[in-house]
Amino acid sequence: QVQLVESGGGLVQAGGSLRLACVASESISNIYAMGWYRQAPGKQRELVAGATNTGTTRYADSVKGRFTIFRDHAKNTVFLQMNNLKPEDTAVYHCNFALSNYEPIDDFWGQGTQVTVSS
Repeated sequence: QVQLVESGGGLVQAGGSLRLACVASESISNIYAMGWYRQAPGKQRELVAGATNTGTTRYADSVKGRFTIFRDHAKNTVFLQMNNLKPEDTAVYHCNFALSNYEPIDDFWGQGTQVTVSS
């Protein structure tokens, strides 16, 4: 089964940047949709950003203009560049394969990577 491994999280001050990476154990070029999701304590998991293999993207309103998702098929990797981070971005971030509406596919969750933004 394909595995997804996230990395790049950490502790950063508000206004700082992080780049998250999600490496797949197999090629992702034929996977239509992949997304980055996050879950903060006491909150529901939400889609942060999604990208299709045709180049279309989707962002949560709260991150538009600050986050960028991009897929590197040569490296089987999906990146999430996060700029101007805010304390409310603090969460565990996961990537996953998704259906066309970005509903994540539960079989492939990785361990996630913790992002903590201090004020």
